[in-house]
Amino acid sequence: MKDKVILVTGGSSGIGKACALAFSRAGAIVTIVADINQEGLDQTVSEMEGEGLSIRLDVSKPDQVKNLIDDVVRKYGRIDCAVNNAGVEGTLSPTADCTEENWDRVLAINLKGIWLCMKYEIPQMLKQKSGSIVNMSSVLGLVGLPGYPAYVASKHGVVGLTKTAALEYAQTGVRINAVCPGAVRTPLMHRMIKDNPGIISEDLLVSLEPIGRVANPEEIADAVVWLSSAQASYVTGIALPLDGGLSAR
Repeated sequence: MKDKVILVTGGSSGIGKACALAFSRAGAIVTIVADINQEGLDQTVSEMEGEGLSIRLDVSKPDQVKNLIDDVVRKYGRIDCAVNNAGVEGTLSPTADCTEENWDRVLAINLKGIWLCMKYEIPQMLKQKSGSIVNMSSVLGLVGLPGYPAYVASKHGVVGLTKTAALEYAQTGVRINAVCPGAVRTPLMHRMIKDNPGIISEDLLVSLEPIGRVANPEEIADAVVWLSSAQASYVTGIALPLDGGLSAR
């Protein structure tokens, strides 16, 4: 990652924060983190070893995404790697009870947001004739889970979108992949447990993982950095499970 310009959305906490810090440690010339949570963004930047820049962003708003990409390119001249990570879990309910409001919010951020990021990242990478994009899906982009229809649909959508875009640009020097984490010790995981007492617990999440534990965000970040690097130069269009064996059941 030496002297690379990196963009990470959803960088205020959890996996996004871990990715930003990992890129910084790996020698990135600048790591731009974008999120709706300005306080969290500033904290992430304060912990970086290299240069960091925080930008407030709602990924579901096309004008905000376009302006972000334009600003980054204007200031740094390029975007070498992008990690489209911003996402929300939504509320727990069976499919027939899922509200339209919950459906629209989750799909707007988790799926439309990733499409919007790619819509503006890809043209710049085509101009450069190089670039790597890693989209954040989930093990729930590979399997189902009762009670989270919008989240599961959005993450399956990310996998399909990633594969399609990867094929479209496979011969341009632009690589596009997705990662599919299982349970990860993040604020999102803790929020799911807190919001659903008696239904979701850490013990339940651990029991679902064949490896017998949940992941730390840094373990996901290490895989993202590898996928973004020249060491993965022959890898495009994959949905990489990082799930302790859950999807192998």
